[in-house]
Amino acid sequence: MLQEIQTLLDQYQDWLKEGTTLREVNDWVEITTPYLDRHNDRLQLYARTDNGTVMMTDDGYTIRDLELSGCTLNTPKRQELLNVVLNGFGVRLNHGNLEVSATPETFPLRKHSFVQAILAVNDLFYLAEPLVKSLFYEDVVAWLDMAEIRYTPKVKFTGKSGYDHVFDFVIPKSRRAPERILRAITRPGRDTAESLIHAWSDTRDVRPSESRAYAFLNDIEAKDRAGGAIEALKSYAIHPVAWSRREEVRAELAA
Repeated sequence: MLQEIQTLLDQYQDWLKEGTTLREVNDWVEITTPYLDRHNDRLQLYARTDNGTVMMTDDGYTIRDLELSGCTLNTPKRQELLNVVLNGFGVRLNHGNLEVSATPETFPLRKHSFVQAILAVNDLFYLAEPLVKSLFYEDVVAWLDMAEIRYTPKVKFTGKSGYDHVFDFVIPKSRRAPERILRAITRPGRDTAESLIHAWSDTRDVRPSESRAYAFLNDIEAKDRAGGAIEALKSYAIHPVAWSRREEVRAELAA
């Protein structure tokens, strides 16, 4: 058994060595590794020595690639998540570049940790949809709490069709305002707008006649798609609220 595992370790070291190539690029050495990113491209990093210190960087590729793929990390909570990942590997973020420093003695371990950090950040893409959805919902909850708007979360209503529909928040009726039903839409677009339109159309007849429906649209994540969703929702008496303009409805939701 010991010999079998030793053989596997030797094969792994051979794969790592044979799959790593070097190329000089200006004052840096480009290191191409055998590790693959989600595009099946070989992971690359850049290194140079400076007064006995080895500096390594990804030249901004990892964060830039996530943003181009629709996974933005430009809000406080997303930055916090990114920092948790980077801190776990001892990697810093410098103007969009992932960077790490090492001594000649610590270079093997630091370089290995750096590659793992790049892969971990790269993997945030696969969490993009559920992660953004969760974070946007939390943003809405935090704003409602801050604005002292009372609500009941995750309320299920049975529509006239007999099917159940879940709404993110229900603000109960008060002496000054009717019942208000809210849904947070992370990715405004045709599909998500149609989903809410169907849910509200099926539900409104079984709710009090004066009840109103609202949709919080995450225009921070998808500015280019929010406009079409706004017009579609308005056509069915649903009040769209761009997240960037949420303060405009604070008073009517708090009433």
